[in-house]
Amino acid sequence: MSGMSEIHQQHQQKIKDVFAEVAKVVVGQEYMVSRLLAGLFTNGHILLEGVPGLAKTLTVSTLAQVLHLDFQRIQFTPDLLPADLIGTMIYNQKDGRFDVKKGPIIANIILADEINRSPAKVQSALLEAMQEKQVTIGETTFKLDRPFLVLATQNPVDQEGTYPLPEAQVDRFMMKVSVDYPTKEQELEIMRRISNMQFGYEVNTILTKEDIFAIREEVNKVKISESLERYIIELVTATRKPKDYNLTHEAQYIQFGASPRASINLNLSAKAVAYFEGRDYVLPEDIKEVARDVMNHRILLNYEAEADNVKTSDIIKVLLNKVPISK
Repeated sequence: MSGMSEIHQQHQQKIKDVFAEVAKVVVGQEYMVSRLLAGLFTNGHILLEGVPGLAKTLTVSTLAQVLHLDFQRIQFTPDLLPADLIGTMIYNQKDGRFDVKKGPIIANIILADEINRSPAKVQSALLEAMQEKQVTIGETTFKLDRPFLVLATQNPVDQEGTYPLPEAQVDRFMMKVSVDYPTKEQELEIMRRISNMQFGYEVNTILTKEDIFAIREEVNKVKISESLERYIIELVTATRKPKDYNLTHEAQYIQFGASPRASINLNLSAKAVAYFEGRDYVLPEDIKEVARDVMNHRILLNYEAEADNVKTSDIIKVLLNKVPISK
């Protein structure tokens, strides 16, 4: 990073150390960790999508340890109630009054496991907390501790007995990250570790809350040129008016384009990626790197796309190839 101060350099090193500490416990998944950190440093929530057994829960809980943040894992089930999440009022017989019992959402990092297994009331209670950064129990409103980050997981395969998140609620997540299978070498390492009982590693705390807030400030100061800001707007507008960008073939598949949250989050996450690379300025490649994660849950496809087996990622790939960067 040009003109990088000593504090900047220390923070850069600490971020590398965070990856190293998580790798002691989790094999692979550096991509997932980088996206979780991008969310943490830009105040954005992350939706993780992947089949069971890909260490989503383990990665999040390990990261919380490395960051020394309060962590709560909430297993979403069909019988979960909003009170199970945010808390409730309990009658105290001794004093003859109602006391507040805070729910597990009063923490820094919330892992909402299998969020699509709970009914709409519970999902909306969680998403309200995400948006407002506060919860109301009875007549008392509690500000949530900072940083507050929701990392939700959903299983894309098992749709029976699930309640898919409505589009307006999914939009509140900064990124939807697809977690993939490990490589053959990584899976071999996982198998060896488990078969040799090599688990339960101790991890060290690398970042404090003060470090996290300081890094947020540094990420916020990463520069992005006006031409790249306009490029972000062009990318997002192309999802809404594809024919204006000569995307006639893709236009037949898009039902709704991305919301303004896509523009905001493309900007923020591109800054985070640039910062991780040790730069204080954004390159076009940074925007392209995060485009899929930021936009894949914001572009709604129609039934024709499903019939022709066209995925959102296919549309985004074409967008990145065809939408020019304005000079």
